[in-house]
Amino acid sequence: MSLQHTRAIAALKNLFVADALAMPVHWYYNPLDIEKAFPGGVTRLESAPEYHPSSIMSLHSTSKGGRGKQTAHGHQREIVGEVILKGRRQYWNQLGQHYHRGMQAGENTLNAHCARVLMRSLATNNGHYNKQHFIDEYIAFMTADPPVHPDTYAESYHRSFFANLESGKAKDRCGAVTHDTASIGGLVTIAPLVLAERIAGTSLDKVQVLCREHLFLTHPDNSLANTCAIYVELLDQLLFRSDETSTSELIANAAERAGLNLSGLLAKSRDDREVVGGLFSSACYISGSWPSVLYLAGKYNTNPRQALLANTNLGGDNAHRGAVLGAMLGLATAHTVAEDYEALVDKESLTAEINALLKLSAH
Repeated sequence: MSLQHTRAIAALKNLFVADALAMPVHWYYNPLDIEKAFPGGVTRLESAPEYHPSSIMSLHSTSKGGRGKQTAHGHQREIVGEVILKGRRQYWNQLGQHYHRGMQAGENTLNAHCARVLMRSLATNNGHYNKQHFIDEYIAFMTADPPVHPDTYAESYHRSFFANLESGKAKDRCGAVTHDTASIGGLVTIAPLVLAERIAGTSLDKVQVLCREHLFLTHPDNSLANTCAIYVELLDQLLFRSDETSTSELIANAAERAGLNLSGLLAKSRDDREVVGGLFSSACYISGSWPSVLYLAGKYNTNPRQALLANTNLGGDNAHRGAVLGAMLGLATAHTVAEDYEALVDKESLTAEINALLKLSAH
């Protein structure tokens, strides 16, 4: 097996580990609430608690993206319950409800499952991206009855997409612009696309075009696309670097392109909570989440598990930050966080999907 394949496997496995580690405290905005729920912080895969102290799911619209009334919109079907998340609508109007209600230790959130939809689509097309095939698979996956994923919540972009689809828009024109379109969740599916296409021999320039096209299906935002381009280039550099190349230097260079003096920040030896949640917002918005990912990658670039646990215990949009971070550090170290990956609920099917994506033998 080539070094590139080893790196890519670690990247993909760590993406799902990071998401599952963060799931129980996803969108906890006060790190002290994490300490209350898990004394000493999260140190392993855990189930979602019944109560979520930061939950505002009861304020989120069930008929479109963003916040608003939890009713059907006009003559359309109600998106949550009738179009997607069938059988889970009743949990949306309950105060303190966990976004990932009832999910067990080692289960993955919805956006990570969407990365798997893309992985399966790529594998079907010999490692190459087909926009129409992916969007058909995404729609079938999201509208399955009963649902084929364990999650209770869907971000604004999912709800907006299906509201537009219900209104009659073409399926490849359903991406909507909302207050949080430029969010880290849009980058969760990017790593599988980059790794599959680059290992298959597609040029980096072409992969950049494909990633922008894919991103705009659900996240049509130029600022997010600019960050995505930096992320894609960094993934490529980490995947194909020589042994002599410094991973910390590659991460610092990506940070510089984003306007972040990472070396100067790391030299100050701040507590992580002063940086993520202090200097940078811990929320989904790319303006804070991308610098946070780069900071954590730069600080913990030789220890993926330490990085993923640090990210988890910082709260906020840690599941999606973690997925992006996990992919980066899998490539940087060629090391899978094996003890947690082995405990993932879908480990066997995930391994088969990764092997199929990278055209590896099942053994």
